[in-house]
This record gives sequence, structure tokens and C-alpha cells, in this order.
Amino acid sequence: MRVLIWHVHGSWTTAFVQGGHDYLVPVTPDRGEDGRGRARTWDWPASVREVTPEQLDEEEVDVVVLQRPHELALAARWLGRRPGVDVPAVYVEHNTPVGDVPCTRHVLADQRTIPIVHVTGFNELIWDCGSARTLVIEHGVVDPGERYTGEIARAAVVVNEPVRRGRFVGTDLVRRLARKHPIDVFGMQVGELATPVQEEDAPGIRTFEDLPQARMHEELARRRVYLHTPRWTSLGLSLVEAMTLGMPIVTVASTEAPLAVPREAGVVACRVSDLAAGVRRFLRDPEAARLAGKTARTHALERYGLPRFLRDWDHLLHETATRRP
Repeated sequence: MRVLIWHVHGSWTTAFVQGGHDYLVPVTPDRGEDGRGRARTWDWPASVREVTPEQLDEEEVDVVVLQRPHELALAARWLGRRPGVDVPAVYVEHNTPVGDVPCTRHVLADQRTIPIVHVTGFNELIWDCGSARTLVIEHGVVDPGERYTGEIARAAVVVNEPVRRGRFVGTDLVRRLARKHPIDVFGMQVGELATPVQEEDAPGIRTFEDLPQARMHEELARRRVYLHTPRWTSLGLSLVEAMTLGMPIVTVASTEAPLAVPREAGVVACRVSDLAAGVRRFLRDPEAARLAGKTARTHALERYGLPRFLRDWDHLLHETATRRP
């Protein structure tokens, strides 16, 4: 089956393209947001092929996987076929809604031709999709292996654009917790969070920008505990990946996280004092951290393992392709 999909979310797409299909990924000369092409910091199989917009109208596409509202018009223009009308399509909603929550209407609400796929049950519950068909296919991750050593007694955080996204991703919580606990932050545009060490009880924040995925996994696994601070985002794949690495978790109990992280795998809390206590406990007790991390890994492989994820997607893609418009 030939599947057209834009390279939008690197970790999610890395799992998605591990299936047994041919994947067409648009590429433009500037490799901008609508034409990033193949990933450069993730390992993608040879079944992922770059195609230019000019080449797309010559391709036999079986299913279009949409992920952003404007891709409806973009696919129609580049393919010369309308998603859901002339070519089968599904829409993956990666995000929690913003605006008039919980009354936020989805862009595809009430239509009947394109199913809306949510990545968490929480997202499906909160979005108002009207009478549109919705379903949940939870995340899957490529198992990076049990790499946890916890040799560096610091907490690790992964977040992209923390300054712009602010309270949504808990940037203020990272800064607040870093007054008493050493924290390393990984991701895109994290440099502005770095703070110098000014006194012994204010360790500050160190930042590590744009590491390739394999290198980031290696560095995360050396940190003692994984700290997850978002207040209002979808379930971060970095959290699931940290669990598969065998890291103990301290997470804000918001959106899907309380259901994704069993309590035996770490600390799930709303009070900042409880989050701080969790980080402090694991930094001081390597054996407790190791045991919690083993539970986290077992749970992540059972719930978010790649085989289940690919089976779920295979079923939907085949079902969608056989119901040709």
C-alpha cells in the first residue's frame, strides 16, 4: 500500500513508517514545514521515499494520512485529488484542543468521509468532533533498549520551544524545581532556559539542543530520573521513550499522563511539593530509582510497544483503502 504522509512529528512518524507499506513523504527545496522529506536525526527504513509536489500527481496513492488542517487543501492541490472524496484519507489529531475547552470544535467535526484518529483517549474525550467517526490509536515507540544507568544525579526534561509554549509545557515548573534540584533540559530552542549556578542550593538548569534521537536516548538514560512537566499537551512521546529506557518518572498528573504512568513507576502528582519530593527521592536513592524504572519499562513495552501500534494502524489503513470514495 502507498501511504502519503507529511513529516510533522519526528518520533511519531518514526514509529509509523516501521510498518510494511511504501511511504511517500513530500520534500521541497527549502525542506520547510510542508516538505521536510526524510528525517535526518531519526532512523527511517528504505520504504520511506521522498517525493516532490510535482511528482505527486503521477503517484498512485492508496491512503492519505493528514495531520494538520491545511493539508486537506495541500493534498488536493499536489495530488489533484481531494482527500476523502477522490482518495481515501484519515486525519491524525496529535494535540489537545485549545480555546473554548471542552467545547472546542474539531476542524473535521460532523463530516463522515475522513475518520479522526486520536493518539490518546483523553484527547478523544475532550475534542468536540460532533458526528464524525473517531477512534483512538495510542502511541507506539521503537524500543531503544533498556539503557538506564542513572549515573548522573540530575533530573532530565525533554521539551521543544519551552519559552514560547510557557505554562502549557510547564516551563515555570522546570524553573521552580531547578532552584533546589539539578535539571538537564533536552530539545529544540531550550538554550534560553539555561541558568548559571549561583549558590549551592540553586543548581540551575543545563540545556542540550537538537541532539539526534539515539544520542539523546543515551544521554537521558544516564540521568537519574525523568521529569515531565506539561499541564496541557497530548501525551509526549519523550515520556514513553524515557519509560522504555528504564527511567523512573516524576510527572504532572494532567491530561493522559496519570493513565500512562503506573504509580509504581514513579510519582504522579498535581502538587509541586509532591513533584519536588519525588525528584529528591530518586536523586538520593539510586536503588529506588532503578526499581521504578524497571516497572516503567515493562509497562511501556506492554502498552506502547511497536507491534500493537503497527497492527492497529494496519487495520485502519486497509479498512480505509478498501472503502474507496
